[in-house]
Amino acid sequence: MGKKLIFLLGGARSGKSHYAEQWAAEHGKNVLFVATAQAFDDEMRERIAYHQSTRPAHWHTLEEPLHVAEAIKAALSTGEYDMILLDCITLLASNLLLTLSEDCTREDANQRILSEIDALLEVVAQSDLTWLMISNEVGMGVVPPSRLGRLYRDALGRANRRIAQAADEALLLVAGLPWKLK
Repeated sequence: MGKKLIFLLGGARSGKSHYAEQWAAEHGKNVLFVATAQAFDDEMRERIAYHQSTRPAHWHTLEEPLHVAEAIKAALSTGEYDMILLDCITLLASNLLLTLSEDCTREDANQRILSEIDALLEVVAQSDLTWLMISNEVGMGVVPPSRLGRLYRDALGRANRRIAQAADEALLLVAGLPWKLK
């Protein structure tokens, strides 16, 4: 299939993961599924278990909540994959932000998240694989009431823009329907 970066954006429950998994199942042979979620409570454990049960059994799963670029680079050294599905940038950004102190600055938040995104995009640039990256579009709603929420929304918005700029294709999913942005 050749090298390609496809970026999937949308709101919560918009069908991003379902779309990406279907696309990867149709176009990939050796898929590396990269999961960034962390199971801090029963509800999240149930969500993760459901998602695991819906993926093809022959896919390989890499669970990494923080150092995604480094973990993918190590996994790619085996040379056995033709496609990477990363689900999702949204949780990666949240995980990274939560490693900072409560009094971190906007610059701290942006630097922490964007440095991981830049490292990830460097791995993409150095590979010849097809990549699907999923993220939530969080800038279309109300302004978050908390400082942490605003830092998160702003940093994730910057990360999404950076990925979209690097992407070969960008789709916005609304009610399960993909709208081609790029």
